Amino acid sequence: MSSGPGAESAPAPTTPHTSPPAPAAPRKSSMFSSLRIRNYRLFFAGQVVSNIGTWMQRIAQDWLVLSLTGSATAVGVTTALQFLPMLLFGLYGGVLVDRLPKRPALLFTQSAMALTGIALALLTLSGHVQVWHVYLAAFAVGLATVVDNPARQSFVSEMVGPDQLQNAVSLNSANFQSARLVGPAVAGVMITGVGTGWAFLFNGLSFAAPIAGLLLMRARELHTVQRAPRGKGQLREGLRYVAGRPDLIWTIVLIGFIGTFGFNFPVYLSAFADDVFHAGAGSYSAFNTLMAVGSLVGALLAARRGTARMRVMIAAAVAFGALELVAAVAPSLWLFALIMVPIGMFGMTVNVTANTTVQMGTDPAMRGRVMSLYMMVFMGGTPIGAPIAGWITDTYGVRAGLAVGGAIAAGAALVVGLVLARVGNLRLALGWHRGHPVVRFVPREEQEQLAPAA
Repeated sequence: MSSGPGAESAPAPTTPHTSPPAPAAPRKSSMFSSLRIRNYRLFFAGQVVSNIGTWMQRIAQDWLVLSLTGSATAVGVTTALQFLPMLLFGLYGGVLVDRLPKRPALLFTQSAMALTGIALALLTLSGHVQVWHVYLAAFAVGLATVVDNPARQSFVSEMVGPDQLQNAVSLNSANFQSARLVGPAVAGVMITGVGTGWAFLFNGLSFAAPIAGLLLMRARELHTVQRAPRGKGQLREGLRYVAGRPDLIWTIVLIGFIGTFGFNFPVYLSAFADDVFHAGAGSYSAFNTLMAVGSLVGALLAARRGTARMRVMIAAAVAFGALELVAAVAPSLWLFALIMVPIGMFGMTVNVTANTTVQMGTDPAMRGRVMSLYMMVFMGGTPIGAPIAGWITDTYGVRAGLAVGGAIAAGAALVVGLVLARVGNLRLALGWHRGHPVVRFVPREEQEQLAPAA
């Protein structure tokens, strides 16, 4: 689906009613420490199966739309429709999640997405599928996601508690990216062998695994979080909470730019495979698989990391955008495919670090609303970015579309990094470490003390 900022990040306000207690000093933990918890193991195992189905459906859905219409814009519209409900209703979903028990809410949303996948499979296998059916299914999945995403994000802390939250969030991302290694590869074989309908059917049936995991959990072992009572002004309360926290709001701003303009890979990769390299569905799934390799590495490295640092997030975001610019001018298929690995690694580093920063820095009673805002900005920006990316791709070519997305992502990262440095009263410092130049942000007072010695 990600602890407290260090010296390089903006400090949180000290007002007692708006800020959670300062996190303890980070300590190293094993890469898979949160899997010792039974409830989380059940959740993790169910997500392995479901995530494979999700990736299969994503590949099959994009390829089906491209086959039906021959238009990258139509692929962008499909992606936009899937994320439009998050943009329209995401904040209200967060209010609901803070009020509702998380496990029953997840049982409902997972069941709804299963039925959608099965319905699309029946339409495709019967030969009656039309592009508007895919649009409708994408929108229906998006409606379920409005509640499902913030509920899953918040439920992680109830399963593992605060001590294992960083590790569990990172493992969730590793889980999703591991499935990304399998799902696109299986989808590619299935599409070319028996058709897209079977990929949709597998996705619908795969939701049985997380539903079973939720039913088998022991309620007494969950960490109780007091639910918000029903009342007026809870949406405004959540927005005011975030507005008073520079470390949260600027992280969300950055992830918004990255999600809106940098992560339109369904549009870019399908067009590169079909229009630039004239390769077909196999190459499209290979691009996704190689990106997943990098994403998995990024997620596992985050699981080992003791804390989420703002400077890591900013540096990874700059590298992510720069690599998209390089990929946009890659002259050959094999070089483009190779660049997908570091793009996946740095993109996942940004995602996990931002997710951990927001979750660890938020009061548990506010987590549903804050995470819904985070997901609304990250995923809800897609209805804006995907059609724009599709239009640029159709009008000026996919290379131009990917280059624009990368430039915006890198530029936003640089601006947000400078803003956070200013808010946190930091300055850029140059130095040497083991014979190599080092660039970092330090408190102004520290640099002023070191200046005379220099």
